[in-house]
Amino acid sequence: MTPTLFVLNGPNLEWLGQREPEIYGRDTLADVEQACHRAAEKAGFALRFHQTNAEHEMLALIHEARLGGNGLVINPAGFSYAAYPVLDALRMCKIPVIEVHISNLHRRETEWRSRSIMTQVVTGMITGLGTHGYVLAIEHVAHLCRVSDQLGS
Repeated sequence: MTPTLFVLNGPNLEWLGQREPEIYGRDTLADVEQACHRAAEKAGFALRFHQTNAEHEMLALIHEARLGGNGLVINPAGFSYAAYPVLDALRMCKIPVIEVHISNLHRRETEWRSRSIMTQVVTGMITGLGTHGYVLAIEHVAHLCRVSDQLGS
């Protein structure tokens, strides 16, 4: 059976390419999805790619990933700062979880926007590498899965 990787995107990411392109670039979410499909296929994963502005939908997707996925890449976007139910759902994940941010959080204009509460429970974080961070996250999840398979053998 083909392992499954989930890529989940939070609020306002459907506006990629239009919203503040000087910060987030010109790639659209459809461009990101295509790049993720290519990277997942190359790594041997089936891909589930979703975007939601609703916290309850993000929770359902995280639970689906933790119960049926082999890895999770998440750009929590606006959920990064105060979505404690999302944090708690991620805390339950026993699969690799990589948090991705297109812009460099640490260079954001206000302190509260420069910190993600999700970092305390994720496997790792990629921030500030543009939309290419998604591809790097997929590659790293694939690496972690291979290492885990080797250790489990």
